[in-house]
Amino acid sequence: MDSKSEDNHSSHEKPTYEKEQRMAGKAIDHADHGAESELRRSLSTRHLTMIALGSSIGMGLWLGSGTSLTNGGPAGIFLGYSLAGSMIWSVSHSIGEMAVMYPVPSAFVQWTGKFVCPSAAFALGWAYWFSYVITIANELQGVVTVLGFWTDKVPTAAWISIFWMVIIAISIGAVTIFGEVEVIASTIKFGWIFVVIVSMIVISAGEGGAVGFRYWNDMPFTNGFKGFLSNSGLVAAETANPRKSVPRAIGSIWLRLSLFYLLGSLMVTITVSPKDQDLFGGSGTNASPFVIAYRDAGLEPLAHIMNAVIFIFVLSTGSISGYGGSRTTIGLAQLGMAPKQFARADRIGRPWLGLACTLVLGGGLAYLNVSNSSANVFTWFSNLTSLFTLFGWGLICLSHIRMRHTWKIQGRSVSDLPWKSWTFPYAAWWGLSWCVILMVVEFYLAVWPLHEKSSAKMFFANYVSVIVIVVIYLGARTYHRGPWWVDASTIDLDDQRRFYADHGAEKARRKGFAGRASRVVGFIFN
Repeated sequence: MDSKSEDNHSSHEKPTYEKEQRMAGKAIDHADHGAESELRRSLSTRHLTMIALGSSIGMGLWLGSGTSLTNGGPAGIFLGYSLAGSMIWSVSHSIGEMAVMYPVPSAFVQWTGKFVCPSAAFALGWAYWFSYVITIANELQGVVTVLGFWTDKVPTAAWISIFWMVIIAISIGAVTIFGEVEVIASTIKFGWIFVVIVSMIVISAGEGGAVGFRYWNDMPFTNGFKGFLSNSGLVAAETANPRKSVPRAIGSIWLRLSLFYLLGSLMVTITVSPKDQDLFGGSGTNASPFVIAYRDAGLEPLAHIMNAVIFIFVLSTGSISGYGGSRTTIGLAQLGMAPKQFARADRIGRPWLGLACTLVLGGGLAYLNVSNSSANVFTWFSNLTSLFTLFGWGLICLSHIRMRHTWKIQGRSVSDLPWKSWTFPYAAWWGLSWCVILMVVEFYLAVWPLHEKSSAKMFFANYVSVIVIVVIYLGARTYHRGPWWVDASTIDLDDQRRFYADHGAEKARRKGFAGRASRVVGFIFN
């Protein structure tokens, strides 16, 4: 943490001081302290804000929504994004409350270890790292699809190799260079979404496009309830990652979800037929539904611009995943969950071992696209990522529930929380319940897949991530032994806690802790 930060007064008081003073009934008037870190961060608030904003819009919306439209139909894709949006909103509130109280590096892992159990934390940490790896592979195969709109003369392996090197170059450059690249990319991404929404409304109302909700009337669900289920699981991987969206975005999460995903997916359903063979995964050009909408409306220049913007999205997400994956290994090493060599970085903050493992494995997996169709590879990787995501979201909500439970049985007052979510406990239980339900749904679809015959190959392709999580968890259980749950009565609630001065806590309550949000984002992002 930057030593100049107003919230990081170096206090050597032990966290137990506040507890002792509270038990003695004394008023406490001290500067904020606790939960400090020796990590050095080079990304400014501007970088973090734009990365958070831009990373809310992924390839799933721009490209994968074509497959979702085909499988689920207009109503299926919209309801799928609505459900995923409600889950993100719930998870974000859980993160927000815990992030203000415990703004620690590798926060999700540490919260799980503190309130659930170390074995679950170990499984979560490595699941998150592997999800970054898979995302890199998925973005590289997305490059092949996007560039295929312009030419099919270049071999798939060549495109993957070229842009794998580009992502590596961005990732191993100075952190500030990475930050500037992402600021530019995020500005383009955020600005373009407004152009898309306005232009798609015009297209849907025009003579050459779909009028109103024609496709909703003709075929709201293309594959019935099973098609809707297939979308509900997949969109978890396609929507915003709360890790990069909170806590500053807590107050505006509905706006972002509505603008980016609900309106974005709605625009697809009123301009493109779910039976269009050119949709990603079809037998035609395998293009984005947004590109198809512009092209079918005779707006060829906009179709090319849209494809170019998607290309920027793909590279941006790939570089963010390289950055995030390598920093995740640092956090795991600091927690004793990875070899200590992963904690080492050079003088400008590059964790070479983490970068090498993340980028090499992510790029290597992308070559699966050479001998398989882009749509199949995208579906495999998206299924893997969505299940890792659901596992992570579920543990975040469970950690929040357990934190409040611990807070209560140890005699603490809810009013002592520096920021409390008005949604608790309903949102936390909503998010946790749907994570469990959708993981069961994904099991059903892995056994009886849509448009495919049941087979061991199909099952493992769609559900292997859960098997990996279970194996890692049981391996960690064998190592750690002990009880299945952390005993709530023994949890030290003041360990790693951030203590706020009274005036600061009141300000945080009134303003949704926006005054400290950028620094907490920095903590969690790193």
